[in-house]
Amino acid sequence: MSSVLRSVVTGVGGYLPDEVVTNDDLAKFVETTDAWIVERTGIHQRRRAAPDQAVSDLATAAANAALAAAGRTAADIDLIIVATTTPDLTFPATAAIVQRKLGAPQGIAFDIQAVCSGFVYALSIADGFLARGHAKRALVIGAETMTRLMDWTDRGTCVLFGDGAGAVVLEAMPGEGAVTDRGLLGFALRCDGTKQDLLYVDGGPSTTGTVGHLRMQGNQVFRHAVINICEAVEAAAAEAGTPLSTVDWFIPHQANRRILEGVARRLGIDESRVVSTVGEHANTSAASIPLAWSQAVQDGRIKPGQLLLLEAMGGGLTWGACVIRL
Repeated sequence: MSSVLRSVVTGVGGYLPDEVVTNDDLAKFVETTDAWIVERTGIHQRRRAAPDQAVSDLATAAANAALAAAGRTAADIDLIIVATTTPDLTFPATAAIVQRKLGAPQGIAFDIQAVCSGFVYALSIADGFLARGHAKRALVIGAETMTRLMDWTDRGTCVLFGDGAGAVVLEAMPGEGAVTDRGLLGFALRCDGTKQDLLYVDGGPSTTGTVGHLRMQGNQVFRHAVINICEAVEAAAAEAGTPLSTVDWFIPHQANRRILEGVARRLGIDESRVVSTVGEHANTSAASIPLAWSQAVQDGRIKPGQLLLLEAMGGGLTWGACVIRL
């Protein structure tokens, strides 16, 4: 085997705002019930950022948690990528604001916009920088204030989303080019722009001059999700050179319990190996995978040396998967 540079995850962290919004809270102002939401989505509650909290605040808190877990400080970081659909400002990038708030040195910092798939996309981009020697240590962050995009009269969407942030520290380390290496082993990224109208926000700087609200054709998204995600998962596993049976933990995007169960069933992954936080966090878009990952590390389920499978699907439609060994 030839020596290669691998992007190794050395720390994971998450942050959730303090305010808990239950299904019963939503039922006070939109026509819905706890039973209706739980039956269709598996969601019981979600978090909502305080009015004075920007997405960069959530991202910075998650980044600090990941740095502490990695035994690093902001001074060690030369690449910051923030995956977000809800940036602080049109510009500069939220990553630049996070760099300032962390006190990180001058380096590379930018945002990636692939909606719920953003964290998986961002991991692949960071891997390119580290593997080519253009950076040594990266912070990859998924952070969202999705509640700011909600139309609170639309019960089909406003019950699905929440706010939060998750982050990982990636470090370039030598590997042997084998499936036993630590680090990011395989990716598959996809987009089908012809499906834009299935999940989008109806506003933007160059069209309406407004932020807009999230719009979704839920049944159509579900129909595409299970088939497309499974194809990407199988492609990522093939690139990594490992069968799905060897995966220790499946950490899917936390969109909907039915999608999680449908993908796991189609891939033959036992429910006991699926990390699910959708019930407590709802859909936090690009933050959902690292938030779930962080929780499973904190409760002791995920351990060093284990093989992880990540997947997501979001507006665009974008979707993707990756395989990582800790």
